[in-house]
Amino acid sequence: MISHRTRMRAVSVVAGLGIVALLAAGCSRGGESGNPSESGAAAASPGITDDSITLGITTPLSGATAGPGTCTVAGITAYFGAKNADGGVKFGDGKTRKVEIKALDDAYDPQKAAANYDQLKDSVFAMTAGLGTPTNRAWREAAIADKVPQALIMTGDPIFSDQKQSPWQLGYVPIYQNEGEAFGKLLASSTDNHKVAILSQNDDYGQGYVEGFKKGIEGAKNIEIVKELTYEATDTSVDAQLTELAGSGADVFFNAMSITPLVISSLQKTQELGWKPSWFLPSNTSSPSAILEPGGASAFPGVYTVAFAQSAAAPTFADSEDGKTFLADLKQYADYPDTPAFPHCVWSYQVGATLDQVFQKMTEPTRDDFMKELRSVKDYVAPLMLEGSSVNTTEDGLPAVSTVQVQKYNGKGYAPATSWQ
Repeated sequence: MISHRTRMRAVSVVAGLGIVALLAAGCSRGGESGNPSESGAAAASPGITDDSITLGITTPLSGATAGPGTCTVAGITAYFGAKNADGGVKFGDGKTRKVEIKALDDAYDPQKAAANYDQLKDSVFAMTAGLGTPTNRAWREAAIADKVPQALIMTGDPIFSDQKQSPWQLGYVPIYQNEGEAFGKLLASSTDNHKVAILSQNDDYGQGYVEGFKKGIEGAKNIEIVKELTYEATDTSVDAQLTELAGSGADVFFNAMSITPLVISSLQKTQELGWKPSWFLPSNTSSPSAILEPGGASAFPGVYTVAFAQSAAAPTFADSEDGKTFLADLKQYADYPDTPAFPHCVWSYQVGATLDQVFQKMTEPTRDDFMKELRSVKDYVAPLMLEGSSVNTTEDGLPAVSTVQVQKYNGKGYAPATSWQ
């Protein structure tokens, strides 16, 4: 459940950001990206001046996905808030600029997301960090037509990392197929026989996870998929599907679900049914404190997910130097005083750090130059990454991060799972 305090905090953050961004947009220089000015230099694209750059975000700040959606704004706001307080980001053209954020709520509604993009596109330099596959897809073609970067967004849909299909786009998080495949391979390494039941969101999100999982277990004679059902992202209950799946006799439940309240109610409903399989959950709906604890996940023999970033809820996080800095920045610059329950706060903080790397390389204040440098980041270890993970934007067809590690819930947080336990 998203508390009233959290909702109010989200509204206050967005309101403040909107005021700052409107001021920045009012003094932004116009002109088409890459067109020469009278001096012979490339004319600045919308949303950038000699001393500021404005980024836009459309993401869910209300509704069922408001928790992770709020984090997509908070993390990047915290990162650039600290940079701005330190003077700003020094770009490759020698100018130092403050980075402003303008965020709008789409409530995980594709139509609202498209309307938000239309509202933002002429006043921001680039769109970034927003959560959701259907919501980001809703304005992808418009962004291509308008030549507006849709950079480092929070969706694992592989279409956003295909340069031919999406020349102005790049995803940040691993594609859904990578997550599903990693879990499939772990399960296939088991010496026991397993029956698997699958419930997936009936869209590219769910289909991507299932596709990856099936690839991971390909050729494994000890794995049998005994039942496979779907649900709609607009559904408020999946009790009927869970009842049917419980009758399958499956000992493993692959649940490719993106809606926080549905995951919690699914954990609770399966216990009511007396069905206690091992679970797999996507990285964006596997929060220990916000989902697993209220869902009673400790009742199951194992709950697995994948990760590439440190968890802010981990016991040692707040004691590390990077953890202390992150939590302090989040509180001071994003008005987010709590330890975040969702990984998206850390992810979007990393997005800010990655964009910082891109800005430092830009020699022209244009969207064209931004996209060129965006696709040149290699082996960058962003803050709070797990060992072995890094940002690499140079491979067509892959998002900025493509390395994942399977982890198992231990009642408080997650520990690495190198073999099926």
